[in-house]
Amino acid sequence: MSNIVEQLDPIFKPKSIAILGASDRPGKWGYRMLERPLNTGFSGTIYPVNPTKDEILGLRAYRSILDIPDQIDLVVMTVPASTTPELMRECLKKGVKGAILIPGGFAEAGNKGKALENEVLSIARVGKIRFVGPNCMGIWSSAGNLNLCFDQAPKGGAVAFVSQSGTFGGYLSEIANSKGYGLSKFISIGNQADITASEYLEYLAEDNDTKVVVFYIEGFKDGRKFFQLAKEVIKKKPVTIYKGGSTTAGARATLSHTASLAGSEEIFEGMCHQIGLIRANEALHSFEMAEALVEQPLIKGKRVAIMGSGGQGVVTTDACASLGLEVPEFDEETTRSLQKLLPPHAPPARNPIDFAGSYRTNIEEVKVIEKLLSIDYIDGLITNVPVNPMIWGIKPTTGDADNNSSNIIQATLQAAKLFATLPKKYDKPVVTLRFRRIDDPTIDILKEAGIPVYDTPEQCARAMWALATYAEARRATG
Repeated sequence: MSNIVEQLDPIFKPKSIAILGASDRPGKWGYRMLERPLNTGFSGTIYPVNPTKDEILGLRAYRSILDIPDQIDLVVMTVPASTTPELMRECLKKGVKGAILIPGGFAEAGNKGKALENEVLSIARVGKIRFVGPNCMGIWSSAGNLNLCFDQAPKGGAVAFVSQSGTFGGYLSEIANSKGYGLSKFISIGNQADITASEYLEYLAEDNDTKVVVFYIEGFKDGRKFFQLAKEVIKKKPVTIYKGGSTTAGARATLSHTASLAGSEEIFEGMCHQIGLIRANEALHSFEMAEALVEQPLIKGKRVAIMGSGGQGVVTTDACASLGLEVPEFDEETTRSLQKLLPPHAPPARNPIDFAGSYRTNIEEVKVIEKLLSIDYIDGLITNVPVNPMIWGIKPTTGDADNNSSNIIQATLQAAKLFATLPKKYDKPVVTLRFRRIDDPTIDILKEAGIPVYDTPEQCARAMWALATYAEARRATG
């Protein structure tokens, strides 16, 4: 076990937690930090600590952490900032190894708060206590199902999200969860008084539950170390990053938000490009790109085939070209072989391919998809989710309607299962666009196989660009 894993496991994999400042009053931080893990399945033991209560939310309460007879792995402080030094001393005496400091009023509040933050840090260092924050919203860790951030625990997954903003980061996490992007970790890092962004990155590089790391960052406490470490981490797993404070006004706002200096935009952009960090231009783009990076094969070049409706193909081609991806025209032999698989009235198969809005079965589309993936000068594919005729309201017109409907559904599901095997079979990435935001078992099959499903052509293009950017970075690092 590496040193950073040994230090931070008590925070992300605790067997017991104590809530300092626990409360039975809804709306108070001490209530939220107790109620959330209690109601969302935390697998360990929870100890409320409040000097005036004997019981809180059905749990025995303790006057002090020193009164708890058992070992405590993680302490969550929801108390006023001024009381944290004394409580940190008690944690030192108790032998606690991890803490999360929720309250604000530290470095982000000015010189007096900065002095208080330094005092707490000095006490923690004596006891080798590592802590998150202060001025943060807590964490979510799928290991042990520890939820301090959300009213409902998010879907478990392979993406770790590290956010310098608590409220905004929680908001992004909830949107990501609603879209089906599963999280292995959510960490509201706050002021980074102790654990810094680079240390979270170092820990997540070793985390088997995490395949992709997503950052929302405003400024670095240790920028040089972060970029040096990131250069090594991307040899193991991709990192996407969205940076707040990229404008002059935004940089000013970060200082009062999390006591961070935003730094030079030009230097940041240059370092991302040089190292291979995948930078997002909008906050949610990080999650969209991460979804493709979780399971899809690395793309070997930048040459993309596109299949879909006419307009879809045009917009996707533009989006790919704007990101530096290539959409090569097929050679004559390939065009002829593809044309045989398309409806008679379909335009020539030159890339993108257009079915010309005709009725087709799921299996007909899958045959074209497999043909495209077999082309040696095509590195990846963007296509619509193969059409499920029943979802589109297409009904059989002859014979026994019920039997025909059943046969169509079964054929559709079998074709989707075949499609789901193709990225691994050809070792090429596939991303898809769905036409309608409705329940479709075909989509479930694709997602279960790790094939991302998006709502816009631009999202598809960004996902393929992220795969190309990461693949290029991996090749550059040997």
